[in-house]
Amino acid sequence: MLLFAIGGTATKVILLILSLSILIVLHELGHFIPAKLFGTRVHKFYLFFDFLFPFPNVANFTLFKKKIGDTEYGLGWFPFGGYVQIAGMADETQDAETLNNSEPQPWEFRSKPAWQRLIIMIGGVTVNMVLAMVIFSGLLWKYGEEFLPMKNMTNGIMVVDSLAYEIGLQNGDKIISIDHQPAGNFEEFQKDLVLNEAKNITIERNGQQQDINFKEGFLSKIMKQKKATFILPRVPSVVAQMQEASGASKAGLKIGDKITAINAVPTPFYDNVKDQITANKGKQIAVTVDRNGQPVELKGEVSKEGLFGFGTQSYAEILKTERVNYNFAAAIPAGIEKSFSTLGNYFKSLKMLFTSKEVKVKDSLGGFISMGKMFPDTFDWEHFWILTATISVILAFMNILPIPMLDGGYVVFLLYEMVRGKPVPDKVQQYAQSIGMFIILGLLLFANGMDVIRAIFH
Repeated sequence: MLLFAIGGTATKVILLILSLSILIVLHELGHFIPAKLFGTRVHKFYLFFDFLFPFPNVANFTLFKKKIGDTEYGLGWFPFGGYVQIAGMADETQDAETLNNSEPQPWEFRSKPAWQRLIIMIGGVTVNMVLAMVIFSGLLWKYGEEFLPMKNMTNGIMVVDSLAYEIGLQNGDKIISIDHQPAGNFEEFQKDLVLNEAKNITIERNGQQQDINFKEGFLSKIMKQKKATFILPRVPSVVAQMQEASGASKAGLKIGDKITAINAVPTPFYDNVKDQITANKGKQIAVTVDRNGQPVELKGEVSKEGLFGFGTQSYAEILKTERVNYNFAAAIPAGIEKSFSTLGNYFKSLKMLFTSKEVKVKDSLGGFISMGKMFPDTFDWEHFWILTATISVILAFMNILPIPMLDGGYVVFLLYEMVRGKPVPDKVQQYAQSIGMFIILGLLLFANGMDVIRAIFH
């Protein structure tokens, strides 16, 4: 019960740490298991770093550790990742020069055939992708897929961000198409705009269709604000919850009431209700509701902050959504397809950093703060597992990039060795690892630094 009483920010932090902990442990298991199967010793298996990454000899201490067999299992203090220290492998904890000063041992990584070392190195990203497939398959089996087709938004949209007003959208507009292609579903709308680098949308307003052309920089602003959406489906204001001792509660508002007027001004939709409440800060208001088909008159007071203290039903509870249900056999291929489509979308979004004039690196990259903001502020486990699966795909992609010190960098060296029949020279590997470490550290500092700057100035 204590967990469910904590604040929204704390909940986000807890869910972020839980998600990353699961992903880190399973990623490292992907290296650990094949290493042990091939008779390679693993000195350490750590969740989080027991040093100030990337400096292996700075601030060395653990929160917990226990040695079992040849391996020390532990919990580090620096929560930027985790690692397995494989005997005879140059990584963030032991450099190639140090290894060169000792004779290779049969139980070391460097003594194993190249194909075994390759399997050990790709084990982490393999587990990340398999995990995403398992999670997506499980979610589809349990929950199915529910979505709202744009054509079912019979009342049009509700504008919830100044960005929508900036391009000329209004409450009640109905979205017909994106770049003259029929609009899909509401949940994918904003992603479709960005990934397809849309130039315009067609809307219906007061029975007439018209095109709204996006100004240069619009897509960049969408990515910069990092909000889930700048519009919502327009729906009536049906009460779903109330705060204790609020104006709504004292007025006698009840769950299921549909607010139809405030101070005799018709309020058919939530945005109308919101406008009227905001216009009457600190004042008494007369609220007309439809209760079980009968009009009921209530009176209550709006707070000085412009709050009445009630929540409304979601669009999924009011509008006609569509659902696809999956049995166990059908959920597996659908989950696999969803994993690869997530991977494809992420690749496409990264590609836009280099090919699109609209998308700026400083606006698109984010660190742990940006990641934390994606998590819900309640313990919504369906949302949690969707995000965990998505991040697992992203981690797989990032780790397989051919950057030295990442798994992909080692894979490049091993493929070279398998083709040429001899390893990459030690000096080349050492220089490459130094460059790779510089790139990784630079990206970490830049992404998390941008998070801090955005938090301060926005």
